[in-house]
Order: sequence, then structure tokens, then C-alpha cells
Amino acid sequence: MRNPHNEPLDADNCDDDRGPIRKCVLTGARADRDVLIRLALGPAGQVLPDVRAKAPGRGAWIGVTCPELETALAKGKLKGVLTRAFKTGELHLPADLPALIAAQLERVVLDRLGLEAKAGHVVIGHERIDKAARGGSIRLLLHASDAGADGSRKLDQAWRVGSEAEGSALRGIVVPLSRAILSIALGRENVVHIGINNPGAAGRLRAALDRWLHYIGPELAGAACETSSQGATALAIGTATRDVVENI
Repeated sequence: MRNPHNEPLDADNCDDDRGPIRKCVLTGARADRDVLIRLALGPAGQVLPDVRAKAPGRGAWIGVTCPELETALAKGKLKGVLTRAFKTGELHLPADLPALIAAQLERVVLDRLGLEAKAGHVVIGHERIDKAARGGSIRLLLHASDAGADGSRKLDQAWRVGSEAEGSALRGIVVPLSRAILSIALGRENVVHIGINNPGAAGRLRAALDRWLHYIGPELAGAACETSSQGATALAIGTATRDVVENI
């Protein structure tokens, strides 16, 4: 259980049906704390990302994308709002703060994949995923950034068939992670496609993915993809996928 004395800046923590709400210090927009990103103030005045929201001490929340944060950092706006939020002039903002946040968000996704695999909620291997998808047991489908277009397309179709969603926009998400990275995360060889067969696991992984992909934006998300169109459509596809899956 979190210690409320560790969060003196989070006055906007009134709850609604979604849970604790926080306010972005840059835009003033309010959102669920699980959607935003926490910045923590260290004892020496250093500001560092705390995407898991577990670091003690003062914290401030942001809900902007990586490009927007880079602009706010370069123009000095970020330091200004954090100085007011933390009520201190002794702030040290690392120049690579946006990249540090992206790396932490990526790690959260990879860690979540590993945990769901240990719990038996992950299906890998083209044939196994195809069979599970056609049988209606796949709740989320992911493709590595360097997955072949034909293999991804076939699994997407199998998922639509098993989900009784033929003709819809339902398809797997091309994540900005290569098969090599996915293989390391799951401790297996040549992980190109990943199926999630548990609704709760799909929701947890989807939440981590959404936050990461929103932050890095479609341009950065597509940088590691096999084709630029895959990355550019990842977020739009993800929204359509979530809408269809929630009705399965």
C-alpha cells in the first residue's frame, strides 16, 4: 500500500469509477494515474522518471507524448512547471529524460510479457497461435516489428474467424520490438508472433502497450517496423482492436 505522505503534490487524487485521478503539470489535463507518467524528485534535486509510481518522495505527473516533452524540455517550460510544482529551485533535469521515460515504458511492457508467459497466458509459434485463434481463445495478438507481412496477415485472419469478427478491422498489433528482443523477453527462440489467451492478461498487457505507444507516438513506434505503414497504423489499429475485443 502506498504511503500518502509520499505524495504531497498529488492533491488531485479524487477518485471516480476509474480510480485515482491525476493532473498533467504541463497541460492541466486530468486522467487516470495509470495512463499518466510520474516524475519523481530525488534527494539531490534530480528529476527522474518513475513510470511504475513506486519511488518515495515528491512526484509530479505528465501526460504528453515524447515529442511534446522534448519541446517542453528544450524551451524550459518543463523546468518552469516542475519548479512551481515541487516548490524548489534546485532542479536537475537530465537532457535525455524523454528517452529515459521511453526506456522505462518499454521495460514495463517486456516485464509484463514475461510475467504473463510464466502464468501460462502466452501462446507462441505460428501453428499454435493459428489453432488457438481459430478456436476463439486468443484475446490479444502481437506481431514483432520484423515479422513477415504474409504470416501476420494469416494470423490476423485466423483471429477474426475465431472471434466471429470477419470483415472487421480486428488485427494484431505490430509492436516496435524485434523478434530478437521478444525472444529474450520470453526466454524462447525466434518469437515472431505472440497470442494472449487470457482476458485479464490481455487487459494488463494492453494497458502497458497503450501507455508506451501513446508516449512514443506513431513515428517512433514505426521506426523499428518492417515497413513504415505498419508503425504508422499501429495506434489506430490498436484502438479498433480494443473496440472489437471488448465485444467478444
